[in-house]
Amino acid sequence: MNTQTTPEKPASLSKRPTGFMAVDTETASAIEPATMIEMDAFSAWYGDFQALDNLDLEIPEKRVTAFIGPSGCGKSTLLKWINRMNDVIPTAHAAGHLCLPDIDILSRTTDVVALRRRIGMVFQKPNPFPKSIYDNIAFGPRLHYTGLRRSDLDNLVEWSLKKAALWDEVKDRLNQSALGLSGGQQQRLCIARAISIGPEILLMDEPCSALDPASTSRIEDLIFELRKQYTIVIVTHNMQQAARCSDQTAFFFEGRIIEAGPTRELFTRPREKQTEDYVTGKFG
Repeated sequence: MNTQTTPEKPASLSKRPTGFMAVDTETASAIEPATMIEMDAFSAWYGDFQALDNLDLEIPEKRVTAFIGPSGCGKSTLLKWINRMNDVIPTAHAAGHLCLPDIDILSRTTDVVALRRRIGMVFQKPNPFPKSIYDNIAFGPRLHYTGLRRSDLDNLVEWSLKKAALWDEVKDRLNQSALGLSGGQQQRLCIARAISIGPEILLMDEPCSALDPASTSRIEDLIFELRKQYTIVIVTHNMQQAARCSDQTAFFFEGRIIEAGPTRELFTRPREKQTEDYVTGKFG
């Protein structure tokens, strides 16, 4: 197994501004972001069923991209292909290009373990391990990095929990079961666990759908902070959440991308009638 050094712990991030409503992509940066994930004529099937049809999309680095659309339109399926989770489904196959800047994700020669170390995944329902809070965070670093001293691991656990805005709530009970945390705390723990191994990309599949409004707000604040360091892709059915959290939005319908572009533009000046009908609640 390949080994890497412990990921550098960057400086703390600035606080989200009060009254934040939506990312203004026109003024967020004067420099066009690099492309982190690129799709070109990407299609995918489960047996004879075509789940994704000829997708062309560029996902920018250190931005939040939201996937919206009705249930069953392929949003979560695409996340699974980006993370190669469909490898365990014998009937799943794909065509076209799906790439990181330096890796063909679909290639048979791609090291899937190394790929998943670069692409963290947060699921719809929080899924902490039946271990202590500390061991949930330490699990990945222990697996992927050799020669970690206990002090290094302690620092990494603290850094990850602080990054996920959870440290102050759990620092006095790190050895207690993670299953005793609330749903919102468990989801933030899963985010901390995902970033503890130093990924470049975070995939979030409806991370707030099982949470109460207060916990949802905490996760959205966290997404806004993490976008400064990670490329984030979030699947959501909540139009307001997509508008609040994302820089770019792609609208999916029946396995196709109907429209994609800056979030503010897509919600206020959609090019396609089908997009307008969906974001205004006329169907969905």
